[in-house]
Amino acid sequence: MSKHYIIPIFVPHLGCPHDCIFCNQRKIASSITDITTEDVEETIKRYLSYFKKNSFIEVAFYGGSFTAIDINVQKDLLKVPLQYKKEGIIDEIRLSTRPDAIDDFILTHLKEYEVDTIELGVQSLNDEVLDKSGRGHSSKDVYRAVKLIKDYKFNLGLQMMVGLPGDTLERSLDTAKIFIKLNPKCVRIYPTLVIKDTYLEKMALENNYNPLSLKEAIDICTPLLMAFYVNNINVIRVGLQPTENIQLGKDVIDGPFHPAFKQLVEANIYRIVLNNYIRISGINTKGKTLEIFASNKNISNLAGQKSENISYLQKKHQFNKIKIYSKDMKQNEIIIIIDKHYDKININEYMERYLQKMKTNE
Repeated sequence: MSKHYIIPIFVPHLGCPHDCIFCNQRKIASSITDITTEDVEETIKRYLSYFKKNSFIEVAFYGGSFTAIDINVQKDLLKVPLQYKKEGIIDEIRLSTRPDAIDDFILTHLKEYEVDTIELGVQSLNDEVLDKSGRGHSSKDVYRAVKLIKDYKFNLGLQMMVGLPGDTLERSLDTAKIFIKLNPKCVRIYPTLVIKDTYLEKMALENNYNPLSLKEAIDICTPLLMAFYVNNINVIRVGLQPTENIQLGKDVIDGPFHPAFKQLVEANIYRIVLNNYIRISGINTKGKTLEIFASNKNISNLAGQKSENISYLQKKHQFNKIKIYSKDMKQNEIIIIIDKHYDKININEYMERYLQKMKTNE
């Protein structure tokens, strides 16, 4: 399989009709100037010089509400990657935008410029949360935009946030459940951060908003990620991409920021799965050795960051030792050996059980 490369083109605040309370795209994108066609050309050339030949290459416009930009500016920006696509140098073009900036005229224009994927910054499908966050659109706008995007045969991406004003675990789960029904090609999950020079910073300073702790954000994102995984929805990012300025103590004033947030969530999933398996199996684990075999891609998530999962399971179940080995096997399976006990389990089945138990306890 060829490697998938992204060429990111940041368009901070271009097209945005107003600032949402959590947003300062100039801070997030580390940019203070509007993008030009020359910038797009230079960025594409620079990234292409890094990539291996015969790779899958995608140009992605991030940051602003692309389809709300003046139509002539859209054309100027898109004509650069379009030429590279026609020459077979890049493979796809993607962009992100607002749900209320999608209509037939816009989509017809994007088809002409061979855009492949449209990501909608939905953030929540709860209208109270959208209103309190100053989004300026409703859930109805999302459903309308999704239908149009699918009617025009674009790939659909959906983005959601957790921890917005008025949000709860239940409301985030409801948004995720609807996302699954809408069947997007990809999803992004962003815990809400308090960014410098936003209205959310003002609210936090006035004690009118309390951001999630890191643990709270992990606990909320865990069942969300489980739900997307068991329904075969590709989650391409969890947590804001760290940059030189997107760090706690710099432009991030407060909130559940971590440079490897997705790994923390996935490690928590494996902790839950292993803990539930041991509890349900009823095996005497005191003083025993636990051996786990898994795909190499899952080793770090099984162990947890700084081996926290190993320490947790060893203490909770009184194992003498826990050993994790890499093995050529399916990514959604692990082998568990405790003395003479041997079992191969499917991770998805245990995630489904956990989600079902959550539903039963609602």
